[in-house]
Amino acid sequence: MQEVIRGLLRGAKRGVMTSKKGRHFYKGNRTGSMGSHTKHGSYVVDLSKVRTYVVPDLTSCELRPYVSHRSDKFKVDPCSAAAFTAVE
Repeated sequence: MQEVIRGLLRGAKRGVMTSKKGRHFYKGNRTGSMGSHTKHGSYVVDLSKVRTYVVPDLTSCELRPYVSHRSDKFKVDPCSAAAFTAVE
């Protein structure tokens, strides 16, 4: 019976694992590495690991990135099951 009580108390101490808890635990921040450390203490960036974003040319696009607060409010009718099953 004492083992059960001891197990319940041990389980009650466990919370969210953070980088502040645990001796040899490094949670990280999901950023990944962009290179490697050298034996002299410097850091070498590997360009194949660097994130690059491909953005299309939007010069002739009529859309704007933001909606003005002065735009008119509009109401959308709720969708029904018949609207999804209707064949045109």
